[in-house]
Amino acid sequence: SNLGAYTFVELFCMHPTFPFTAIIGQEQLKNALILSVISPDLGGLLISGPRGCGKSTAARSLADLIQTEDHFVNLPLGASEDRVIGSIDAQNILSNGEVSFSPGLLKKANNGMLYVDEVNLLPDHLIDILLDVSASGRNYVERDGLSHQHEARFVLVGTMNPDEGELRPQILDRFGLMVELKGPSSIEERVQITSRRISFDKDAKQFSQEFEVKQTELKQRIVSAQESVANVSVSDNIQVSIATLCHQAGVDGLRADITLTRAAKAYAAFHADAIVSQVHIDAVKELVLLHRRNDLDSLPQTSGQDG
Repeated sequence: SNLGAYTFVELFCMHPTFPFTAIIGQEQLKNALILSVISPDLGGLLISGPRGCGKSTAARSLADLIQTEDHFVNLPLGASEDRVIGSIDAQNILSNGEVSFSPGLLKKANNGMLYVDEVNLLPDHLIDILLDVSASGRNYVERDGLSHQHEARFVLVGTMNPDEGELRPQILDRFGLMVELKGPSSIEERVQITSRRISFDKDAKQFSQEFEVKQTELKQRIVSAQESVANVSVSDNIQVSIATLCHQAGVDGLRADITLTRAAKAYAAFHADAIVSQVHIDAVKELVLLHRRNDLDSLPQTSGQDG
């Protein structure tokens, strides 16, 4: 709507977005967000970590980079089911003879990103709805024998502070990827992060201009990956490697195998590779297995750093 666009422009002028390529550290988080945008069918990203780790900054930055416009939707804690999925006005049928649908946040998030802070504090049935719609790309609303459906394709990003309660394993398993955040790894990194934030707050326009080239390059890589990911091939040997990893991790069902395959394809596409290799699997396996592993000692260790 015009109002929605106007509100976004107004908010953007007041609150410019920190450039994604200016974010220091948190490589796993940045990788997971990029993969989720390349392949929304991964099924959502869960970010676990204490407050002040830059969870929302990173998500907003990437949403701005890929120009989801006013489709970065923040689901407030305490939102009702009607507010989330929309509502059908049965009274209107009696008055005017037509179904009246009031869209919710899922409609607003279409073609964008739905950000759910403290997802672990939402009622389980509401989380199930979000995950169902995220996986299917459609929202179905039924009330009093009436129904309405609409497209709802979005990148689902949920955050949680583990100190405030955990998610049930059944819900955890439905999130495609998960990242556990920690604070800065060194004093130098803390200083660099603080310095960049102060520079951005002092003059956001000038600061952002310094990263324009990197921002453009990253956006082009993401767009290219979105266009090519469907054509990335997976050999039988690589599929066996993926199945072996998931089996050794003791995961339930096959969701991990499917998600790891999709994530490896997205990572390969992002690096302009046409065939998935063990390098791609190693880079994304922890994002897929972290929240699904039933035997913490079962996953084989690889030398060097993943990613």
